[in-house]
Amino acid sequence: MLSSHSKPDPWFGCKYTMNIYRGCQHQCIYCDSRSECYRIENFNDILVKINAPEKLTQELSSKRVKGTVCFGSMNDSYMPIEQKYKLTRKCLDIIRQFRFPIHLMTKSDLVLRDLDIIKEISKVYAAVTFTITTSSDAISRKVEVGAPVSSKRFAAMKKLSDNGIYTGISMMPILPFIEDTKENIESIVMGVKESGGKYIIPSIGMTLRDRQRDYYYKKLDELFPGLSDRYRKTYGGSYSCECPNAGELYSLLVDLCHKNNIQIGMNHYQCKGVDEEDSQLGFV
Repeated sequence: MLSSHSKPDPWFGCKYTMNIYRGCQHQCIYCDSRSECYRIENFNDILVKINAPEKLTQELSSKRVKGTVCFGSMNDSYMPIEQKYKLTRKCLDIIRQFRFPIHLMTKSDLVLRDLDIIKEISKVYAAVTFTITTSSDAISRKVEVGAPVSSKRFAAMKKLSDNGIYTGISMMPILPFIEDTKENIESIVMGVKESGGKYIIPSIGMTLRDRQRDYYYKKLDELFPGLSDRYRKTYGGSYSCECPNAGELYSLLVDLCHKNNIQIGMNHYQCKGVDEEDSQLGFV
């Protein structure tokens, strides 16, 4: 159930990652999980790991190293099907009992349903990161088809922040020629500030490979006619597709975050062994 990392990753602090579902209902047009390397033939076909809570209990009981359990690496743990199965909530309650830290990464305001458990886990460490790539609900409806629009994510962030939860955003990807404007970056930063977010994890561009690229270009042809040709001319078959004005936008982001007391990158859980006190631990 849990995939382990030799040490916490520097971006999100994940020591363990967990995917309760396979496939994703949010159907974001840019999703990297469509790539061949992940071996998901039909990303529209949602597979449910019904025995996830039982497996998680077994695996956590054997872990000697306490580290952050991350939800949302390959799909969204709070996509609509979670309302039916409640597996994310059940797994969070198990993690609460074992007193492990968590990092929830999502595009959904459904995370608020589990605020009671998240608050309990936050006595050890809990972070909730919303992916927000655009401040425009109109654009988010196009590129993140099945996910709640950006304004709902900002509202959920405000609710979490008001309840003392460490929260912020993953500002990635920034889609070239769609979201790479000064106005978008400025609006996102202001949205984070007004919603009580503490950090932004940025990447000014996107990645593209094999099936993911094919699907993305198909959707660009439907939603933004002619734009796929611009991608081909600019990036060819490159995996890394940095926005042409990435340097300028990143400098703007850093300046805005400094002025608004928002951190670039997040604070991670600091492991102090298995028998921590019930208070919030320090950050690194």
